[in-house]
Formats: sequence, C-alpha cells, structure tokens
Amino acid sequence: MTPTKVWPRFLQFPRHASLSVWLMITGILITLFFIIIALMAPSLQQWDWIQDPTPTSILDNIPHSAPSGEHWFGTDKLGYDVFARTVYGARAALQVVVAATLFSVVFGVILGLVSGYLGGWVDRILLFLMDSIYAIPGLLIAVTLSFSIGEAARGVPSAAAALGVAYIPKYYRVVRNHTVSIKTELFMEAARALGASPWRIITRYLFGNVIQSVPVLFSLNAADSVLTLGALGFLGLGLPAEIPEWGYDLKVALEGFTGEVWWTTLFPGLAMASLSVGLSLASEGLSEFFNPLQRRDADQS
Repeated sequence: MTPTKVWPRFLQFPRHASLSVWLMITGILITLFFIIIALMAPSLQQWDWIQDPTPTSILDNIPHSAPSGEHWFGTDKLGYDVFARTVYGARAALQVVVAATLFSVVFGVILGLVSGYLGGWVDRILLFLMDSIYAIPGLLIAVTLSFSIGEAARGVPSAAAALGVAYIPKYYRVVRNHTVSIKTELFMEAARALGASPWRIITRYLFGNVIQSVPVLFSLNAADSVLTLGALGFLGLGLPAEIPEWGYDLKVALEGFTGEVWWTTLFPGLAMASLSVGLSLASEGLSEFFNPLQRRDADQS
C-alpha cells in the first residue's frame, strides 16, 4: 500500500474504530497529559505557578494545610506543597518508566532473537536463565536489586535497572517464540541459500517480523512499572528523598495520616493510578495497528 492511501485511511480510521481503539485513544490522551505536565514542570516553577517541591526552607508553610488558593492540593506534614510534588512526581515516574522499559526491551529483544535463531546450547542456557527470572515476582526482584544497590547509589538509572530486569523475560519469551516459528519459513531458507550472514538475517528479515507484539508489551509493562516504582518508594527503596516521587509521598502521608487530612494521600495516589490506567488503556488498540490480521477483522466488523 502506498503512502498516499495510508494517510487518508488513518484520518478516517477513528470514525470506524472498535472499542479497543477508542480506549487506546483515551489512554494516549491521559498519558500525553502527564508527559506535558512532566515536561512543563520546571517552566511552571519558573513562572511561579507552582512552588519548589523540595524547598530548603519551609517555615512559611503550615504543615497539613488544607487545599486553598495558595496551596491547591494543600501541604503535607513536612510543609511541602502537595501540588508541586505531585507534578514533579510525574516527571520522576516517567523518567524511570521510560528508562526501565527501554532497558528491558533492548535486552529482551536482542536475547530473544539470538536465542531463537541460534538454538542449541545458547537457547537452552538463556531459556533456563529467563525462566528462572520470570518465576520470581517482579516486585521482589526490584526490591532485592534496590536494596543491593544501597542508598548512596540510588537514582533514576539504578531504579530503572532494578525495574527493567524483571521485564526482560517477557520480551525474551515473545521474541524467542516468534523467532523459532519464523526461522524455518521459505524466505529465511532463501536468505541463507543466498549466503546472507546470521547478523543480516536477524536484523533484516527476523526483526521486522517478530517486533510486532513488542509495543503492546511495552505499554503494559510501563503501566506496571509505575505501580512497582510507587511500591519501592513506599518501602523506602525507590528514588532518593530529595526527588519528589509518588510512592514516597504516600509513605510520608500515611505516617501522619488522620481522618481530617485526606489530601496528602488522595492526590499522589490518584496521579499514580491515573498514569497507570492511561498506559494500560493505550495498549488496548495497539495490536490492531501492529497485527494486520486483527486490523483487517476490525475494518470488516
């Protein structure tokens, strides 16, 4: 299909879209909202629209101050502005989520391609290693790695690595299984008969055929990593205390929680849940874009 036919069809597609595609659009809009907020956070602070989330002096702020015109989301027990920390928490969450999912995608896809194509003892060793990691709950892996890293080395890269390791087996299993089923096809045999090197076969012929399910996994794992990062922060094993993070804010809020002080837990928790739901919904219709058979069935329905 030529590009001139694809573009008009894309413009008309939402009108005939299935429910999953509309849910995907909703999820993308929610995710874009958080991305814009995260990117604009420093500018908003420079324009004095939000306060410093970690001020050196908070003597002017009353702890547990209710939401008002000065503090839209109130203040926590330390006197920090909850709105500022919620906005900057989106920035920290997206940084870790993107880094963690990219880390797991790169290693998972590469290992899956190599394992599925080469087979033999390489495949058996990698399959055993990935199955062993996959059998351990992702949160337990993240907690163990974060605890091993230590407080001094904590930051966005270390948190992303701790989260990403748990997701590598998911990409590995999908890519490896697709590679095993495709490498015996006639076009693969023809490429080998023409003298194509294994590297050329993997990058030119295999990669494009096995990568179709990765975007769906990417968004699902991103949604899960938001909650996992929040759990690490709640346990005190996430980002450093000077970096605003929703899980850590919930931990601090619950330590001084009373029935009258509801804003310190509501807004960080609502932001975390909204971003996770948005990323989950974004994966609903992705399969129709990357899987030609599902897209054809959707067009016919």
